[in-house]
Amino acid sequence: MNWKSFSKPEEIKLISDRSYQVPCLIFKHSSRCSISYVAKLRLESDWPFQENEMDSYFLDLIANKETSNAVAEQLQVHHESPQIIVIRQGEVILDASHLDISVEEIKGVLASDLV
Repeated sequence: MNWKSFSKPEEIKLISDRSYQVPCLIFKHSSRCSISYVAKLRLESDWPFQENEMDSYFLDLIANKETSNAVAEQLQVHHESPQIIVIRQGEVILDASHLDISVEEIKGVLASDLV
């Protein structure tokens, strides 16, 4: 899994624009939360996607609170921590948090989104 870190609110639009080429996952991570570490480890250990199948973006929300808030506002999702947001064609197709974060959920929503 190749995390691409971001930290600036203006990068959210770039990620959304990129989602027209390949689905994009944003992982909002809290370095103060053990559940966040577990969620990150589960993603990394089960990650089945090649780099040309999905881009994965990492946001340290403790260090980048303004950007974390901008993600919630711009993508119109409720702020959670930890949280994954999957974007395809500029639209949020999955928003999950805590122990609901799983590769199986991502694969399922990507498959159903194609139908």
